[in-house]
Amino acid sequence: MTVSVWPSNSAIDVARIRSLADAEKAQKLAAIAKLVRRNIVKMIDAAGAGHIGGDLSVTDILVTAVFGVLNADPEHADAPGRDRLILSKGHCAAALYSTLALRGYFPVDDLKSFMQPLSALNGHPNRRKVRGVEANTGPLGHGLPIGVGSAVASKLSRKNWQVFVVLGDGELQEGSNWEAAMTAGHRKLDNLVAIVDRNRLQQGARTEDTASLEPLAEKWASFGWSVAQIDGNDTSALLKTFTQPRDGKPLAVIANTIKGKGVSFIEDRVEWHHKVPSKEQVELALTELA
Repeated sequence: MTVSVWPSNSAIDVARIRSLADAEKAQKLAAIAKLVRRNIVKMIDAAGAGHIGGDLSVTDILVTAVFGVLNADPEHADAPGRDRLILSKGHCAAALYSTLALRGYFPVDDLKSFMQPLSALNGHPNRRKVRGVEANTGPLGHGLPIGVGSAVASKLSRKNWQVFVVLGDGELQEGSNWEAAMTAGHRKLDNLVAIVDRNRLQQGARTEDTASLEPLAEKWASFGWSVAQIDGNDTSALLKTFTQPRDGKPLAVIANTIKGKGVSFIEDRVEWHHKVPSKEQVELALTELA
């Protein structure tokens, strides 16, 4: 399959989407998420590499935050008071790049260069190369500490921007996350949201077979966080949770997702952590995401 007919960002009116009633807004976000998923399949097909399972599971989270919630403008990508989104699970860069491109941070056509020699769109995001990327991530356990620092800076500067950090669930086996969580709870960083992409699969096995995370909600709460457990592939639930009033604490969102969401033969299968689909599988995936 040739990589062609990439959707344009010109038809996406973000201001109009945000003016809609919540139910219709959630439908629009779900439609954008389908475009992002199609792009992910085409990007990984063209590159011959990537992390398709996690890309597909995290898509609804990224789209809801970027298109539905964040106070951030691609025309002023470095505005000091902007909200920040940090993808700590940086190996799922394809989902982030597609979301940012459709939002207007760079041309959608650039997605064709994903992981190509000299491309800015590396396999892990680089803030010095890609507009809209807030932190260089890839080594797991770095995103939340960076997010805590940004949230503290927001408080100190009295700008009160929000910080959203998206983490993988397997990533929570890194101790640096819990040091950051302890600091955030102590400082009552109610401008910080940590979203756990809880697809229950990591490289090679299920999270609970590798190093059990449960009881996960209780762990976050014990560090002084408010906790919400939702369907992480439901844009309506995500939108409601991301915009709910804060109670003076950082918010941990345990977003229960399906790894490989949207493509039947990839869903909830551990081997698709970084497996590349065949040409026939690409055709089937794009048909299912049509």
